[in-house]
Amino acid sequence: MTDKSDMPPIAHRIGFIAIMVGMFMAILDIQIVASSLNEIQAGVSATPDEISWVQTAYLIAEVIMIPLSGMLTRWLSTRLTFVLSCAAFTLASIGCAMAQTIDQLIVLRAIQGFVGGAMIPIAYALGFRLFPPRMMGLIQAVIGMIATTAPSIGPTLGGYITLSLSWHWLFLMNVVPGVIACVVVWFYLHIDEPDFSLFKKIDFTGLLFLALFLGPLEFVLEEGPGEDWFASTEIIFFSLLSAISAIAFFWRALTVDFPIVDLKVFKDRNFALGTILGFIIGIALYGLVYLMPLFFGTVRMFNSLQIGEIMFVTGATMFLTAPVVGKLSDKIDVRYMLTFGLFMVGLGAIMNSTLTTESGYEQFFLPQIVRGIGLLMCILTATRLAMGTLPDHEISNAAGLFNVMRNLGGAVGLATMDTIRDVRFDYHWTQLIHSVDTTRDVVVQQLYQSQMQLTGMVSDPAAAAIKQMAQRVMRQARVLSFNDLFLLLGVLYLCAVPLMLFMRKPQPAEGAKAEH
Repeated sequence: MTDKSDMPPIAHRIGFIAIMVGMFMAILDIQIVASSLNEIQAGVSATPDEISWVQTAYLIAEVIMIPLSGMLTRWLSTRLTFVLSCAAFTLASIGCAMAQTIDQLIVLRAIQGFVGGAMIPIAYALGFRLFPPRMMGLIQAVIGMIATTAPSIGPTLGGYITLSLSWHWLFLMNVVPGVIACVVVWFYLHIDEPDFSLFKKIDFTGLLFLALFLGPLEFVLEEGPGEDWFASTEIIFFSLLSAISAIAFFWRALTVDFPIVDLKVFKDRNFALGTILGFIIGIALYGLVYLMPLFFGTVRMFNSLQIGEIMFVTGATMFLTAPVVGKLSDKIDVRYMLTFGLFMVGLGAIMNSTLTTESGYEQFFLPQIVRGIGLLMCILTATRLAMGTLPDHEISNAAGLFNVMRNLGGAVGLATMDTIRDVRFDYHWTQLIHSVDTTRDVVVQQLYQSQMQLTGMVSDPAAAAIKQMAQRVMRQARVLSFNDLFLLLGVLYLCAVPLMLFMRKPQPAEGAKAEH
């Protein structure tokens, strides 16, 4: 018979479900505007350069808040921190929907990202604090499923809502679940008490250094590829600001008695290696969500609904396999499962390294299934390995650090992918354009056929035919650059497998204890 005596009370389980809703909203809102930026741009009369800040402002603010969540839960308690975070997130969402100018929307998106950032690590920490070790497989499967499916369905859901209603509902849809989550958590999740005396010990200097470290770093990673990196004085300035602030922050965190973020948790070998893996997982989690729509949008010219239908395979795979993977993680050494997960993600990426200009649903179907299973395994098991050997009082702080490293992995990955894509596109363009030689019969024949088709349609058929040929070469070079990225992503994951040799198996006795 299953032992139920170590399970948390029903009220705490209900509260945990409400916190999962908050986590889903916070992660979903990162990507939900991605496919609706044109409509938002028209609605607030923004320029193309300005509208990108609707996403950037959210990400910068969120990455600053996530590591602070551990300190806030110790000061305000888990319940009060979540309720304040969720309530402010809901109000900021209403403000975003009511914004009349791009400046108002950017400020409100930054507020939304900052206040909502605390909900993500709270959810991760509660999974370890509330439930017994025998339930970790199922609980981490649920958290992993939310963490992976929310960014996957974000662009598709956002495009559908904007098409059916208006872009304002991208934000208004948060109101009802936000209010419900606040009320449920307030009444059902009283698991610890606030310690307001800690306010006097808060290291505001360290907080300032943390903000000046992570905020500019996120800005540089977001804007660097488009600004040609250090060719921009703005990028140079923010890079120096981030580097100097990073040195000051780490010095402060290691020398004061009550640091804003406790870095001593990195002394635990599993946690240190686990956060490295979290960083690598972030590259694929956010990178694949970025690469696939970019390929279909720029090469195949698909709309957001068509892209969403293809990418649904990844989300469906994660949803269907989460319970199975969760149960297996309770019976099989999670180190072996993480090794298999890394291999699956690597293999799934490499499977898409031979794309053509006609690649579509069929070419992405099986690789998405392989990657979906692998990503779910990675997220579920990496979290357990990283935090499964920590004592209960370090879980909240560790959850914040783990999540911020995963988000930074995504930011670094996207910036690196953009840069590599541009470099490889230029390389392939240079290689391919040499083959377009007008002395070759096949080239002459193609130009002649295009010219005949365009005769009577344009004023200069010969010039139009050459332009059409150049566009075909450009499209092929773009496909080859995507192939390079998928191959590099696959190799990165396969190279991460040896890290498993240094990980210790989590011992239930060392991990988090349930609180009743």
